[in-house]
Amino acid sequence: MRKSTLILPAIVVVVAGLLSSVFIVDERETALVLQFGRVVAVKEDPGLSFKIPLIQEVVTYDDRILSRDIDPLEVTPKDDRRLVVDAFARYRIVDVNQFRQAVGVGGIPAAETRLDSILRSKTREILGSVTSNDILSSDRAALMLRIRNAAITDARALGLDVIDVRLKRTDLPRENLEATFARMRAEREREATDERARGNEAAQRIRALSDRTVVELVSDAKRQSEIIRGEADARRNAIFAEAFGANPEFFEFYRSLGAYRAALQGSNTMLVLSPESEFFGYLKSATPE
Repeated sequence: MRKSTLILPAIVVVVAGLLSSVFIVDERETALVLQFGRVVAVKEDPGLSFKIPLIQEVVTYDDRILSRDIDPLEVTPKDDRRLVVDAFARYRIVDVNQFRQAVGVGGIPAAETRLDSILRSKTREILGSVTSNDILSSDRAALMLRIRNAAITDARALGLDVIDVRLKRTDLPRENLEATFARMRAEREREATDERARGNEAAQRIRALSDRTVVELVSDAKRQSEIIRGEADARRNAIFAEAFGANPEFFEFYRSLGAYRAALQGSNTMLVLSPESEFFGYLKSATPE
């Protein structure tokens, strides 16, 4: 009875020791076996593994690609136009032994704090070397790649590999928005004024050219009309001269009719002439001989 009383606790202790010496490595994790705080083994393959109870302990770290949002930070590009940048990074623990040595018991939270410092520093450095237009343009993949490449070396000291860095948003500081909008409005108004001035200048040139063209066309038309009128008058006078030479009496009669037509217009025409006037000579009744 006394033996059974002693054996049962011993079995419980042995079973507890065996159970505490067994641990499971998840396929999504990497395990470190520590003995008095020193790394003695790295377990990367998933499955059952063993450790010495009470002497050794196991620490696991995520082996997947992790994401870290960087707190918004203010950067000053080359053109001194301050911007607020919101970014995130994707990273992975590639050397758990070095990772443990770098962050100690702080684990991933401590590593992310130091990674934030690296990324913020490199982001300010890279974005400070370009203009705000380069940052705000749609083609900024080259800038994100430069930030990632600059952060890789410092992150390797933590046992991390920076896989990607992305800029989510780039905004103006709230206190600078109104001043920036005012400057943009002034620039657009200046451009509009310049465009209007150039348009007015072009319009004046076109109007001056058209006015000169009108004067030239009218002058040429008047010259041609005077020439045609002179030629017509010459032909008319030649016809009159020829008619007068052929029959002077008929010519005189024709010219008198033209004078009557010009003088006697309308219904109230009144002429005061002496009885002896020759104007109506062709209208007098013929005196019989």
